[in-house]
Amino acid sequence: MIFLRVLQYAIVILAASAISTAATSAESIQLRPYKDRLFAYPGVIESQDDGAFLKIDYREDRDIDKRDQIPERRVKGNYVSMKPKSQQRAVTITLEDVRVEAFEVGFAKSARFAVIFIHGRGGDRRLGAKDWTFGGNFNRLKNLTVRNGGVYYAPTIPSFDNKGLDHLKTLVSHIRHTAPRAPVILACGSMGSILCWQGSNDPRISKQLAGIIILGGTVNEAFIKSPAYRAGVPVLLAHGSGDSVYDWRSQHALYQRVRNRSGDKYPIRFVLFQSGTHGTPIRMVDWRDTLNWMLSSGS
Repeated sequence: MIFLRVLQYAIVILAASAISTAATSAESIQLRPYKDRLFAYPGVIESQDDGAFLKIDYREDRDIDKRDQIPERRVKGNYVSMKPKSQQRAVTITLEDVRVEAFEVGFAKSARFAVIFIHGRGGDRRLGAKDWTFGGNFNRLKNLTVRNGGVYYAPTIPSFDNKGLDHLKTLVSHIRHTAPRAPVILACGSMGSILCWQGSNDPRISKQLAGIIILGGTVNEAFIKSPAYRAGVPVLLAHGSGDSVYDWRSQHALYQRVRNRSGDKYPIRFVLFQSGTHGTPIRMVDWRDTLNWMLSSGS
């Protein structure tokens, strides 16, 4: 009996140790610098809430015309490295009757973390895999992922309703089974943000999340009742002040509501690009700064 009790105790200790090790591993992930000087925010006009709210100095003549070889079509070569190309592949992920077409960058089975980018209306998986447009910012994301042992997915989402949510569930399930310890950061652009908010309210998705990034997207006031909110999943809201599709003030109102409700303790940030338009956050978001903040939050 004594031997059995000691054995049971040892098993409990080992299990607890494994859980602790996994949590520590997730918390300790910090992405190494990669072209930080080129991709850093060009200047802070205003900072509030101990840096949680930033208004960034964005100017087209500098951040598009001087950054791009062909404005909005091809960034200058020093912003891009094609190192991830050898680890990029088109994949089809199937679960039951759902087939997800995606680009996968990195190796899922050994991934330390995962990033998913959801495109907006009219887009497909090619958008999140573009190396030369959006100022090279997707190429930087791919490089940060590959160089730090992560995996990146850019899927095609057929619609932003239950069908699209099923695609997201399939992709998250795939990550959970291939890289069970990898925290997942979900980034959504424009109308794709509908799926970010739906994912935050889905227990199977939200428990895998280490962060939610909304880039020029919609607002969902119900977020404060979601499982992701209760779990304290970090959120970044990034918007252009000149966005004519979705007004930045609605996003800012959600940011303020979350902070007021949580007593300023909830991990949420708002980055406003002064004079930026609808696509500006995708071009200008600092991926390394954002991912490091989320991966170090311990959520």
